[in-house]
Amino acid sequence: MYEARYDEVTAHYYDAAYAVLPGLGADVDFYRALAAASGGPVLELGCGTGRLIARIAEDGHACTGLDASEPMLARLRARAPGVRAVRGDMRDFDLGGARFALIYSAFRAFQHLDEVEDQLRCLACVRSHLTPGARFAFDVFNPRPERLTADEEPETPDLRFAQDGEEIVRYARVWRDRARQRLRVAFRYQRSAGGRVIGNAHAEITMRWFHRYELLHLMHRAGFAEVAIHGDFDGSPVSRESPAFVVVAR
Repeated sequence: MYEARYDEVTAHYYDAAYAVLPGLGADVDFYRALAAASGGPVLELGCGTGRLIARIAEDGHACTGLDASEPMLARLRARAPGVRAVRGDMRDFDLGGARFALIYSAFRAFQHLDEVEDQLRCLACVRSHLTPGARFAFDVFNPRPERLTADEEPETPDLRFAQDGEEIVRYARVWRDRARQRLRVAFRYQRSAGGRVIGNAHAEITMRWFHRYELLHLMHRAGFAEVAIHGDFDGSPVSRESPAFVVVAR
């Protein structure tokens, strides 16, 4: 899971940072299409500031967003007042009698579940909140073998964007624990104005990486009978070059 300091710092920079992330955006149309096919209502786990769930709500679906971060949810409430925003742990949530035709977890949020027990607890909660025949979908990155060989990657700039009249450079440093399939990422947001560095903000996350058949077995173990795994949001099959594993199950 993420550290408490991830909340304020990441929520503050989240929308501006990911607005410039190369390749991000294809997931929006993918999850919107799933929502349209389901007819709603829709639940997003790890909804963050609402980049996705707000768009699905605009399509006319009844939407709920769940996240552990109150600063993230505050931004969601300001962006999409019609979305029910719930603070909760995706490993252990109970929304009463609410049931959903689609539950999804986008942009690798599922990878914050480090342990198999946490993943199974989350999936059990998901199944208890699905209507009969409904689907659960999520995406994770496809780990690159050539990168997994490195136990550590030095701090490197990975994003540049502007916010509040300042120029922000986000730096990332990575550590890997291959025995536990975990990586820890330390982010440093360097703030500049007028060509001069005026401050830094820090955040850190831990993520679990998955392999294709590990995901397949996990989903079947959790009780999902039909599991499809795609290599990208266009529905293409998994290949060596696939950037992601996109899972759709019922």
